[in-house]
Amino acid sequence: MRGRQRVKAEWVLIVEGDPEAAQELSDNLQRNGYSVRWARTGEQALHMHGEADLVLLTLDLPDVDGLEVCRAVRATGRAPVIAFTEGASELDRVLGLQAGADDCMDKPYGLRELLARMEAVLRRTRTTAEPPAPQSIGLGSLWIDAVAREVWLHGERVEMTRKEFDLLYHLASRPGEVTSRAELMAEVWEVPEAHTLNIRASRTIDTHISALRSKLGNDIWITTVRGVGFRFCADQGLACGSGP
Repeated sequence: MRGRQRVKAEWVLIVEGDPEAAQELSDNLQRNGYSVRWARTGEQALHMHGEADLVLLTLDLPDVDGLEVCRAVRATGRAPVIAFTEGASELDRVLGLQAGADDCMDKPYGLRELLARMEAVLRRTRTTAEPPAPQSIGLGSLWIDAVAREVWLHGERVEMTRKEFDLLYHLASRPGEVTSRAELMAEVWEVPEAHTLNIRASRTIDTHISALRSKLGNDIWITTVRGVGFRFCADQGLACGSGP
């Protein structure tokens, strides 16, 4: 899309035979920043899961055994799976996990718990898929030592609190990329309900960003992308404006 930049939304495939339940879940996920597609049957799911970041799979499907769908998704795709059971026994949940599900939940479930579990599964997947973060980052006059947890600017050490260092390191390890507030809360503050940001959480991020800008002595190191999050600029803003 043109105009205001935004972070790429992770997209979720809902596999659910009940149209009303699927629509309600889809609406809730979209309100919390996810892109969503729906498969009503197991057969549709097997054709659609290839590009999904996460599959939410109801095991009680109208055409195919949900456990078989789960096995096929894990065998042929990369997306993690959260399986849903209704009035199930412990054995049913065990069978779901043995079929390859990364997590199992009983219906009915709470939205906040679902979002927390989704973020936890996606975070584990990202950690597994991404290369390890560098032990040190050198960007012009700025040097960040992840082992010693030290920051140096123009050859002088800059004192940082633990969270300030974690926040700076997270942003600087992705120079030029936009990082959402939700991701910062999940990765730096380890808040699993990252997709349900409140005013207090947002102010916490703003306070730490302001402190970093003050200590780095240059507001252009970290730019705000309105409505999305923040971008760390290795060139101190020469190509990193805040966007239209």
